Amino acid sequence: MPRKNKLTQNKLIRVAAGVLEDAAGNILIAQRPAGSHSAGWWEFPGGKIEPGEQPLEALIRELGEELGITVTDACFLTDFQYSYPDRTVELHIWRVQRYDGKPVGCEGQCLRWVKKSTLSEVGLLPADLPVIELLNIPSWKSKTDH
Repeated sequence: MPRKNKLTQNKLIRVAAGVLEDAAGNILIAQRPAGSHSAGWWEFPGGKIEPGEQPLEALIRELGEELGITVTDACFLTDFQYSYPDRTVELHIWRVQRYDGKPVGCEGQCLRWVKKSTLSEVGLLPADLPVIELLNIPSWKSKTDH
């Protein structure tokens, strides 16, 4: 009987996540709630892409549900896969350039605005760590109009 490789054994979960930056250049992160996979870790806000849904549609829906904001402009940053022992996450990362409303933890999750320089020290999910490099390249420009 042929052996399945690790990627085919893992459940694939498609996720859209957004990077929001405030006027001071801080990045918004959300804490994974108790009872969820990787509870207590911090992540860029977002969530699962539903069947038939495009990543940007999922991002807009998820940030509305989770943060109570309406995304009005977002720019695609990157997508990649990250494998945990029990699942593989396909991440679609967007830079949210403009939104209406003030982000709040609508689902009871804790939110924090943190300096880009400290993102690697705050307990960010391993799957989100590659995004930090993108945020630190010189072409990343602060956008403060919301």
